[in-house]
Amino acid sequence: MMNPFDSNAALTMQGQYQSSNTHKYSVILPTYNERENLPIIIWLLAKMFNENDLAWEVIVVDDNSPDGTQEVARQLAATYGEDKIVLKPRAGKLGLGTAYIHGLNFCMGDFVIIMDADFSHHPKFIPQFIRLQQAHNLDIVTGTRYRTTSSPPMSGTAPGGVHGWDLKRKFVSRGANFLADTVLNPGVSDLTGSFRLYKIAVLRHIITLTVSRGYVFQMEMMVRARALGYSVGEVPITFVDRLFGTSKLGAEEVVQYAKGVWTLFTTV
Repeated sequence: MMNPFDSNAALTMQGQYQSSNTHKYSVILPTYNERENLPIIIWLLAKMFNENDLAWEVIVVDDNSPDGTQEVARQLAATYGEDKIVLKPRAGKLGLGTAYIHGLNFCMGDFVIIMDADFSHHPKFIPQFIRLQQAHNLDIVTGTRYRTTSSPPMSGTAPGGVHGWDLKRKFVSRGANFLADTVLNPGVSDLTGSFRLYKIAVLRHIITLTVSRGYVFQMEMMVRARALGYSVGEVPITFVDRLFGTSKLGAEEVVQYAKGVWTLFTTV
């Protein structure tokens, strides 16, 4: 007797992925001078997705890196398949927020993962994001450096933290989150983090309303998500300072962040 769930109609409704989880996960990976990190993060992503039997793709949004990042991305596409590694470059450095907007135009999945390409965010946490999302049908799951347990509670997580930062950078990060939490009361512990899982429709909705295009972008996305009534879960992650290259965060971004907190306080 034929299994009705194996019919073409059933497969169409479920999504034709060879997995018990029929969703497809699109990773948007903004890059600038990441030729050394990109092969490592792609290998880890591919390994994690394949071991968990998940359908996936990575959208590489490169801002015209002078170090040959795009050539590395093309080589990776030839290795893993052009359906898995999708290079969508831009003309120059146009900001983190617009990189996500650009990448979103090419996503084929029904969930989108945003993360850094510099190995600060380890793909090993993504299955925990997915497990928490599925357990509570959450609209967004965000990684947090500042919780010891997930929210809502879930077994199998370890306390979050940061490795490779000096005391000054830890103080700045904690202070930035404390300022935003006090002023905006967003209900999440790590507003400045950039490791998140979104339902694609939710991301598209929030991103159309988001004004910020720099490092304030991540904070504004969370504040607007809460204001719109979307459900947000948190999974503790370990943030590791970048393996190769230098941080793009400077004094200008810190000033933008402070201005962004005030703008959100007065407008959202």
